[in-house]
Amino acid sequence: MTMPPPNSTRLQIRLHDARAALHARYVRGPVSQAVFEFVAFGIKQGWACLFGGLMLGLLLATFLWYPETAMLSRYDFLVLGAIVIQIGMLWTGLETWEEAKVILVFHIVGTVMELFKTAHGSWIYPEDSLLRIAGVPLFTGFMYAAVGSYLARVWRLFEFRFDRFPPLWIQAALATAIYVNFFAHHWLPDIRIGLFAATAMVYGPCVVWFRADDAHRPMPLVIGFILVALFIWFAENIGTFTRAWAYPGQTEGWHPVSLSKLGAWYLLMIISFVRVACVHRSGQASQRSLSSGTRRP
Repeated sequence: MTMPPPNSTRLQIRLHDARAALHARYVRGPVSQAVFEFVAFGIKQGWACLFGGLMLGLLLATFLWYPETAMLSRYDFLVLGAIVIQIGMLWTGLETWEEAKVILVFHIVGTVMELFKTAHGSWIYPEDSLLRIAGVPLFTGFMYAAVGSYLARVWRLFEFRFDRFPPLWIQAALATAIYVNFFAHHWLPDIRIGLFAATAMVYGPCVVWFRADDAHRPMPLVIGFILVALFIWFAENIGTFTRAWAYPGQTEGWHPVSLSKLGAWYLLMIISFVRVACVHRSGQASQRSLSSGTRRP
């Protein structure tokens, strides 16, 4: 039976004890163990998505119920709400300060991209607000930070191990090329197809081992990337449905976001993954396998 991670908070210890009690009560054989592990996987994924889920909840709640006559604009309320969520996650230990630093960098990188993309008409923010830079409300950086928060938390919660993990300098070079192409393709040929091929070459041989319950299970890392990008695409559809932002063609009425954005999120998510990987390169046992490539079934 697993033990709570070192330096666990009281909340984490209580959740671990509750999980242990449920396991002892309901698991009686391989079938019930498989069901328990499947449920545990979903719960951990939801827990890892906590920041992003709360942000989506704010988007939906303010879209449905935020008063039009409020003195504080909806976008500014979202900024303050995001700050409260971030403070709460740090205060409760749900995020570490090292993870918060990575998320802050992703927040800044995302805001820079937003400034560039909105200036070139890639999408718009149709509502007024005070807390903004040019045409970009400050809450948007937290939407990018939600991706970094998820990757940092899912890495820790599932205690990732890797086979054939690529050298970080190769990953960093790939992430840099991806980021540059998001800007450069407005003037130069778009090398997105080549970047997709590069991600397959760099990460194709890599297998991630994750632990939903007692045992570690394998998954090709590229498959994990695709699944994460798909869920981000679903979340973006919710965001545009709530009119938090709009793509060209959505100004007259909502329709699903183009599937081409799925590829964009796949590439952008890899940038965040590389940053999180840099944090996990050294540290506790769950990070040491990153440099050794040791298989931990």
